[in-house]
Amino acid sequence: MLNVTAAARTHFPFVPHLRHSAALRCKPSISHCRFPLRSSPSIRMSSSDSHSNSNQIIEHIVLFKVKPETDPSAVNAMITNLNGLSSLDPVLHISAGPVSRCRSNSLTFTHMLHSRYRTKTDLTAYSDHPTHVSVVSNYIKPIIEDIMAVDWVAEDFSGPADVPPGSALRLTILKLKEGAGESGKSEVLRVVSGIREKFPSIKQLTAGENFSPGRAKGFSIGSIAVFKGMKELEELDSESELANEQKDKVREFLDGVLVLDYAVAAAVQTASV
Repeated sequence: MLNVTAAARTHFPFVPHLRHSAALRCKPSISHCRFPLRSSPSIRMSSSDSHSNSNQIIEHIVLFKVKPETDPSAVNAMITNLNGLSSLDPVLHISAGPVSRCRSNSLTFTHMLHSRYRTKTDLTAYSDHPTHVSVVSNYIKPIIEDIMAVDWVAEDFSGPADVPPGSALRLTILKLKEGAGESGKSEVLRVVSGIREKFPSIKQLTAGENFSPGRAKGFSIGSIAVFKGMKELEELDSESELANEQKDKVREFLDGVLVLDYAVAAAVQTASV
């Protein structure tokens, strides 16, 4: 079992004081892949979800571990085709590429997909779309050895749905201890959601409870912090005292922590998939 006391000291999202030399790095075998240029989407609402909160966003995260022997061209094809799904109507934002840094004592992933939707219905429409199903069958399944996915509703969302090219993301996924209960879960969500107020370099932050447990490996809370760039994310590592103070508030409730850093590639005009 993950030593959560040790892991939380080094891996908790808002405490990136862990130095590069000490962090476990996920090193993809390809260079950072670029994705098709698309304009910032206006927020759309499905007619079937007209009752939904207009200020919410559905966060969808998929983590991939590519087989080490995979040819780089196959990895590039996977990334290109995933980013090409931006053309599907339900998608507000999508970005896929190699993980910059992976912090975990037990799980390692090489690539990540982050996408956003207005409603759960839109996420289902994306998942069931024939183009998405084809990409999964032809470009993902043949080259991966592990996969993990989490989804959550980000309430009171503000700002653009698109994450600007050049931005950096810190993804944090948390596993609660058995017996943490509703009070423990609520406290963790409260602390994680309030992190942005403590660290002004975070431009956008969402957090929520995973509603798709099938591929989540027992993890139940997800959070994404968006930074202007990788420099701003790495500068956060120096603020260890304040970060440790936040971690101490929730450490007792945690049984696992997974943290990944990811850079959103610069957008260029390419042929559509």
